[in-house]
Amino acid sequence: MAIKIEKKIKGYNVVKPEDKAAAPVATPAAPAAKEAPKAEVIQMHESLERPETLIGSTYKIKSPLFEHALYVTVNDIVLNAGTQYEQRRPFEIFINSKNMDHFQWIVALTRIISAVFRKGGDVTFLVEEMKAVFDPRGGYFKAGGVYMPSIVAEIGAVIEQHMKTIGLIHDPEMDESTRKLIAEKRAAYEAATNPKKSAPAAEASTEPTNANGFPPGATLCAKCNTQALVLMDGCQTCLNCGYSKCG
Repeated sequence: MAIKIEKKIKGYNVVKPEDKAAAPVATPAAPAAKEAPKAEVIQMHESLERPETLIGSTYKIKSPLFEHALYVTVNDIVLNAGTQYEQRRPFEIFINSKNMDHFQWIVALTRIISAVFRKGGDVTFLVEEMKAVFDPRGGYFKAGGVYMPSIVAEIGAVIEQHMKTIGLIHDPEMDESTRKLIAEKRAAYEAATNPKKSAPAAEASTEPTNANGFPPGATLCAKCNTQALVLMDGCQTCLNCGYSKCG
């Protein structure tokens, strides 16, 4: 009878007939213990060895919480290069600044984020997690009237902007009916606040606005973080995204 040897032979000995007679009776093996379930980790389908050259972008963050600006660099790796499935994915992140007061936690943050990027799978969850971090001393408004609850939240916003640029995150497009509704609400609000004004819509831009182009009395919208929330018919309504507390 032929026996296929599948493992490398490391040693051998000769079995005599008396050895076979003295061999103990084999007992049935105990059933193997059931292994605990393990989390399935989705890896990138290409080697994660860092190439000599990576493509990326650098973003400047100027916050009132920092004396000097922060420069956030996100480098990408290209998967399936040269094919119809080519895709850019964030691979590493660096944050540089002249301000050394927060050097320790900034280095730790960049290493953790880079490790998550290299692990693969859906890394977009980082955006929402970081944007939800608030500073107990209070946040600030960046250019355009968008509220940032902390510097970590703005770093998250920068990562979100980068992911949108490379196509990893897609903004839901506002349909035409929603745009029309927002335009009607804005026109109605301006007519209510300026009842004597009868100028055509083309001259509406002469009205005073805040830094984001909305009425100066607008407050912060909880949905889009923009100073575009106004009181209309007894209900808070956002003139930027259409959000309304009355549904």
